[in-house]
Amino acid sequence: MRKTANNYAFIDSQNLNLGVKDCGWKLDFSKFLVYLRDKYSVTKAYLFIGYVSENKILYESLQKMGYICIFKPTLKIKNVRIKGNVDAELVLHSMIQLKNFDKSVIVSGDGDFYCLIKYLIQKEKLEMILIPNEYKYSTLLKGISTPDKNMFEFINRKKKKLEFLKKGK
Repeated sequence: MRKTANNYAFIDSQNLNLGVKDCGWKLDFSKFLVYLRDKYSVTKAYLFIGYVSENKILYESLQKMGYICIFKPTLKIKNVRIKGNVDAELVLHSMIQLKNFDKSVIVSGDGDFYCLIKYLIQKEKLEMILIPNEYKYSTLLKGISTPDKNMFEFINRKKKKLEFLKKGK
């Protein structure tokens, strides 16, 4: 009997949400979690997200779906823009969990994860990098690959499978 993989996903929620939104559609987070489980054998999906009290119902919904939400306090900049950079938390939690998973799936197109991705490749702990928008991602990531396979999948190419559709459509 073949042992199933125990892979973890580490998701930059802001990069994912805005990347897909820039492509003109909205991601169905429930479908996305099923996709991660089915295609990449993800057993735990860590979703790194800035905490805004008005979004409490959204967070509860994501947790009910099965995401493990890691919250970052946010700052209001000039009473308009909300900032909650989750990069350090994503890197930290992937290192804390390193011994607990077989491989990782990083969901982001942010070049700030370059050193993490290189380290995971070196340790043979990276399964795939899922980039939300193939037209807008860091050039630092474009040079990453391993001799045996391409390390990128572009989420914007999965619209038919992952798009949020209002009920009745």
